[in-house]
Amino acid sequence: MAAARVPRVVLVTRPTDFERLVARHGTRAQAAFFLETRGQSIEEVEARHQAFAAGLESVLNSIPIGWRRNRIDRTDLDRFLFEPEDVVVALGQDGLVANVAKYLSGQAVIGLNPAPDLFEGVLVPHPPRAAPELLRIAVAGRGTYEERTMVEGVLDDGQKLLALNEIFVGHRTHQSSRYRLAWGEETERHSSSGVITATGTGSTGWARSIHHERASALKLPSPTSGQLVFFVREAWPSVATGTSLTQGIIPAGRSVDIVSEMDDDGVLFGDGIETDRIEFSWGRKVSLHAAPTRLRLLRG
Repeated sequence: MAAARVPRVVLVTRPTDFERLVARHGTRAQAAFFLETRGQSIEEVEARHQAFAAGLESVLNSIPIGWRRNRIDRTDLDRFLFEPEDVVVALGQDGLVANVAKYLSGQAVIGLNPAPDLFEGVLVPHPPRAAPELLRIAVAGRGTYEERTMVEGVLDDGQKLLALNEIFVGHRTHQSSRYRLAWGEETERHSSSGVITATGTGSTGWARSIHHERASALKLPSPTSGQLVFFVREAWPSVATGTSLTQGIIPAGRSVDIVSEMDDDGVLFGDGIETDRIEFSWGRKVSLHAAPTRLRLLRG
């Protein structure tokens, strides 16, 4: 009989503001001088860093000695190979969970919030001190999980983009985004500031801002409903472009399709990470729908 596989914990973090300041200016003293010249103090930034460091130490100490462990920075996620039974721990702000979600395929995710006075904690609801119990629950395959819908963009050449919050389609600069949008039986040519297709998770962020700004009557989807919502940003009415198909709820199993009429600066990117983009040049088509993969967030 094969021996049970040793559990592996993958801890995902990002540099603190203090670490980035010191890396940029070389030393703490130089970073402090830089902030002082702008009427700011390094003490508060350093205190937040120390609180994070204490939380990090607590989490690392909570991983049993016999288990495997990896700590990776979010910038290295695209080069890391996750195993099917990994337990993924995100220590930081909510966005860190979105950063890692696109690289997973059903692994358990534990969100830990080291600074509840700074971070909302929607996706990182637990304090670092809860790590020992949550790790045991996840490895044992128990617990209550929240299966959050993700959005997927599939291009006509087979390329795919996955996101937890939303996918943006449009021009990578502030120029007009030109495309044809197909929704249901209708098709409309647009000149706009781009299109976002958001999940229920993303409906608390960018999509919510658009929804509020235009006083939309749409009921935004819940994070686990399987539905998506799309919004066209600032559609321009003209003799060649319209403003009729500018928002809609996308039920599970359906999609909104977009054909690019942009030059080489047309792009798709997810969760606000513009550097991780797919080119969307003239004639390319993308289908946006709920992804078959979901984020498995351990609630307790």
